[in-house]
Amino acid sequence: MTSTEVTTETEGSGPSGYAAARLRLLQQEARSGPPRRAALARLTDDWLTGLFTAAATRAGVRGAALVAVGGYGRGELSPRSDLDLLLLHDGSADAAALAALADAVWYPVWDLGLALDHSVRTPGEARKTAGEDLKVQLGLLDARPVAGDLGLVASLRTAILADWRNQAPKRLPALHELCQERTERTGELQFLLEPDLKEARGGLRDATALRAVAASWVADAPREGLAEARRTLLDTRDALHLTTGRATDRLALQEQDQVAQALGLLDADTLLRKVYEAARTVSYATDVTWREVNRVLRARSVRPKLRAMLSGGLGSKTAPERTPLADGVVDADGEVVLARAARPERDPVLPLRAAAAAAEAGLPLSRHLVRHLAATAQPLPVPWPPEAREELVTLLGAGEATVGVWEALEAEGIITRLLPDWERVHCRPQRNAVHTWTVDRHLVETAVRAASLTRRVHRPDLLLVAALLHDIGKGWPGDHSVAGEVIARDMATRIGFDKHDVGVIATLVRHHLLLVETATRRDLDDPATVRSVAEAVSSASTLELLHALTEADALATGPAAWSSWRASLVTDLVKRVAAVLAGESPEEPEEAAPSAEHERLAIEALRTGEPVLALHTRPEEPAGDGEVEPVGVELLIALPDRPGVLPAAAGVLALHRLTVRAADLRAVELPNELGERADLLLLSWRVAAEYGSLPQAVRLRADLVRALDGSLDIRARLAEREAAYPRRRGVKAPPPRVTVAAAGSRRATVIEVRAQDAPGLLHRIGRALEQSAVRVRSAHVSTLGANAVDAFYVTGTDGEPLAPDRAAEVAREVEKALGRPLEP
Repeated sequence: MTSTEVTTETEGSGPSGYAAARLRLLQQEARSGPPRRAALARLTDDWLTGLFTAAATRAGVRGAALVAVGGYGRGELSPRSDLDLLLLHDGSADAAALAALADAVWYPVWDLGLALDHSVRTPGEARKTAGEDLKVQLGLLDARPVAGDLGLVASLRTAILADWRNQAPKRLPALHELCQERTERTGELQFLLEPDLKEARGGLRDATALRAVAASWVADAPREGLAEARRTLLDTRDALHLTTGRATDRLALQEQDQVAQALGLLDADTLLRKVYEAARTVSYATDVTWREVNRVLRARSVRPKLRAMLSGGLGSKTAPERTPLADGVVDADGEVVLARAARPERDPVLPLRAAAAAAEAGLPLSRHLVRHLAATAQPLPVPWPPEAREELVTLLGAGEATVGVWEALEAEGIITRLLPDWERVHCRPQRNAVHTWTVDRHLVETAVRAASLTRRVHRPDLLLVAALLHDIGKGWPGDHSVAGEVIARDMATRIGFDKHDVGVIATLVRHHLLLVETATRRDLDDPATVRSVAEAVSSASTLELLHALTEADALATGPAAWSSWRASLVTDLVKRVAAVLAGESPEEPEEAAPSAEHERLAIEALRTGEPVLALHTRPEEPAGDGEVEPVGVELLIALPDRPGVLPAAAGVLALHRLTVRAADLRAVELPNELGERADLLLLSWRVAAEYGSLPQAVRLRADLVRALDGSLDIRARLAEREAAYPRRRGVKAPPPRVTVAAAGSRRATVIEVRAQDAPGLLHRIGRALEQSAVRVRSAHVSTLGANAVDAFYVTGTDGEPLAPDRAAEVAREVEKALGRPLEP
């Protein structure tokens, strides 16, 4: 139907003609989406034009116009949308005439049962109201003339836009606050089983807010996929209106199948997934845009003269400070961006390293960085190199900060490139009222919860990865735990875990529901129940991990999934299973002989009486070229046994900004030149530079000698650096935990330390042990992502294991020392 035909029909037959034409348009299945919304707006324009023109002539009103605002102004009329209309006049008409004109337009709309939001104002009144009411101002930003004096409307639009831009420093924060309040009230569209397509975060209101921000000229939203996302939400609302016959924006469960059918989709799950993906696009664009708005407004709030003074002179510009975070990435003005020397095309680990650094620092990834990495970074080799695996674990262990970083990577397709199986759970809904999140977000939330439980387990890396993968089988036929075991095995192998660790992760995924289901559904007094769980988990270490995973999974599911009662039942079951598994005491492992390289160093240290060092690039990690330094090296140290070796060596590494990935310390005896037995310490370290170049071995040795003879005060130097460069308040790590391992060894007492990895951590542990007057006979240090899990085999000065009370006292002293700030 052409515009001319519509005009003729509606003018001739009035409201009934418009209603019939409207009904025919909405029943045309082949005409849907933006074309139908635009056609409905044109049809309504023509009808209202006829009403307004005739009424204005009868009332003798000039200098007036009928203006569409809001969604109608944008030409986005859904079948049951409100009509937002403004009767604009120049103030010259008689009040009675204006009232007659308004009634002649409003009443026919009401007679058809259409919702109407209306007002009558002069341009001055419209501007004044907009200045007082943000929602009115937002609607007027989309003002569009329908009929009457076009010049009057054009001048109002110009004035409203000018006001909006001039008032941006005040109005944009108010708009942001309005959006945040709406989110608190209605939730996030991308996770709701019955989402509000308009009001929920990531919905049509947020899409409109992005248009308003763009109109302010302060910032612009990312445009990739945004128009398509808005179209998806609007198309879904159209189908919802037609299905229900009501002006509703809530996609209720009972209507989802019909809406999906109206849109030509397979089923309700397909519909929700499509809606969630659209909402996620809008939400991500919203986050990026408001971050940029806040940055620009902060910059504008600094007076130009003061800004010039701080930069060293009038007329010069202050470049944002760039603080190194990790190799290849820096913090610039509160965002993580690429370092100038970074080469993504030659550094496939860079996306994960950047993500881990951002999450640990509590900073967002720059959108430009993520897009650049998505476009240029090379795929990781399969299996992944050790650094990539460690960076993934660090990212997962960062707690709440993980979520925003993960979403940024997912928005640009980096996650599915790293983990192809992730695509099947991406935006997948969960039709269970207990669940708060979609499958993919639930997996990330489980890792977030697991990050707070890492002090309870010996292998936090396995816990975090299992948390990320435990529901990866959802979306496949059959039991998702069974399917997930197969997928998790493949993914863990891809990530680079060895055969044993892959088996543990697969077991955790296969049995992630075992404890809670057994504890709440079976008789725990039945020996067969406990034996079956013991057979499934097979080891105490796996049971420990499964217990933590069970709690993290439940906490990430929703408030109804975990309670003190459930927790007590699971804990009771775990204690019973642990007792069964402890029925056979494991044999103490034999002490391994030192390597040929270590033996050579030990002989040299015995001959000279001084520390001897060797620094080797690990063969499985790339050495790089040009300015790119190797990221993984092995440092071997041999030296005569003496007090203070461990804190001194660890402190020297910390001073040189070397991160300890793994370490092993052992005391050995070798015959000296007189044939007597001499005690030596052998240390094996795997270290990586926090950023920049690796130090030379000769400098490390010189500082170690100085630290041992007391001329280098490690404690004071580390305290000064910590005071000068405090750690960013990004991630609040769980407190350190120091325990005495039960039956750890017959020859020594095993002190276990679980703590957030940090520069100087091992130095502080070694110093605390030294001050407790115990001898460290061996130490096994491992850094798993952001977590340090260290075991120290200690004895008293008599060489015997510590008494239980004495061991507990030492553990308390070490934990207390780690909880205190470092002081000179």
